[in-house]
Amino acid sequence: MASAAFTNPASLSLSKLNQNRCFQSSPSHLHHLHISASPAFTSLTAGIKANGMFLTRRHDRCDLSNRRRMFLVSSSGGGGSDGGNFSSRGGGGGGGDDHGNEGGSGNAGDKNKAEALLVLAEAGRSLECLPKDLVAAIEAGRIPGSVITKFFELEKSAIMRWLMQFGGFKERLLADDLFLAKVGMECGVGVFTKTAAEYERRREKFFDELEIVFADVVMAVIADFMLVYLPAPTVSLRPPLSVSAGAIAKFFHGCPDNAFQVALSGTSYSLLQRFGAIARNGAKLFAVGTTSSLVGTAVTNTVINARKAIDKNAAAEVENVPILSTSVGYGVYMAVSSNLRYQVLAGVIEQRILEPLLHKHKLMLSALCFAVRTGNTFLGSLLWVDYARFIGIQK
Repeated sequence: MASAAFTNPASLSLSKLNQNRCFQSSPSHLHHLHISASPAFTSLTAGIKANGMFLTRRHDRCDLSNRRRMFLVSSSGGGGSDGGNFSSRGGGGGGGDDHGNEGGSGNAGDKNKAEALLVLAEAGRSLECLPKDLVAAIEAGRIPGSVITKFFELEKSAIMRWLMQFGGFKERLLADDLFLAKVGMECGVGVFTKTAAEYERRREKFFDELEIVFADVVMAVIADFMLVYLPAPTVSLRPPLSVSAGAIAKFFHGCPDNAFQVALSGTSYSLLQRFGAIARNGAKLFAVGTTSSLVGTAVTNTVINARKAIDKNAAAEVENVPILSTSVGYGVYMAVSSNLRYQVLAGVIEQRILEPLLHKHKLMLSALCFAVRTGNTFLGSLLWVDYARFIGIQK
């Protein structure tokens, strides 16, 4: 067992920072993090074992504050060697099949905690300045230091800082800093691509069936946001469920938000949990699709009835859209087709293929994401028209 004691950096007023980095070989397998403070001067030394070497970092800082807070962090050491970064260790796993998102255990969880605290110390921040859900995740060893680094980067933007007040946005932005851009892409392009797809399928009947086209576009605008939001990969900050929670609730609580997302160090998902992610998101998207369709068809029928009142000749030509069958049909389509397509898009194409290749080229990455999502939206519009005609809710 190794221990680390350090002064809360946020309680210090710092005016000068000197950094000295040195590598010292050590026969010890202990993880060590130490920060000491004196009334006039603060010396910060941090050590993390990596590749059989003991890495020591020292920061000397002037201290203009008399307030001190000390706390202890314990982490267990282990044999073997770590990778080049602090995020993974062979054999260090999360909850496995039964625990899923409950966080890292053993070496991986301890390393995550030590790494996160090191990032906080280097940034001159304290746990008290972070949101409670982020603090709980750090103390449980569920998130590595890279997540804390990304949180500090996102905080620099006023818009991102405001959005991160909402837990769902925070989890998605920490997993993907382009999440907001993808929402804008989807909603902005959705109107045009779905209208184009409707025209592609209807051709000469497009203007005669304009009310149905309008209903489809309204449903698309309402649903597009949720299609990006629900299947997006996340950094899970949800607290564990109470002991009294049922087995089904605990199972779905431990499932990822995206079935194909990359698990953080100290976290693992079983194959069953990944299938559970598809089922859970499918149920949510069914509710979203059904509700949005109810709104869309209600608006469409209102337009049709207004047209009939103005043009008596149109009364026999234009029929009201069936509300219940259309809404349920669209809910099923969202739960199956849209759910699977967006799960693969966000978890496989973007997170596992495009982002590793282009993570240093954000502009090119954004352009490719835009192209892929535009194509996916257009494909979804074509599939919806064919599906609606197949089940008989549209002609």
